[in-house]
Amino acid sequence: MKVKVRKIGNAEGVVIPKALLRKLGWKAGDQLELSATDNTIRLCAIDPDLERQLEAAHYLMEKYKVALSRLADS
Repeated sequence: MKVKVRKIGNAEGVVIPKALLRKLGWKAGDQLELSATDNTIRLCAIDPDLERQLEAAHYLMEKYKVALSRLADS
């Protein structure tokens, strides 16, 4: 499937065809993770529940990093 990079306001972007969105189960408003390596772009859907859980885990790990480090050393 070929698409063109287009001017969208002050930015540039690619329009994802509706058929592909349907196939992936994505819809307007979904959050995606965008990454690039070499000459490849990768888009992955973000699970909002998992994101919330990861944020909570990072918060607790930072808050209790001394205790967790001591536990790891014992």
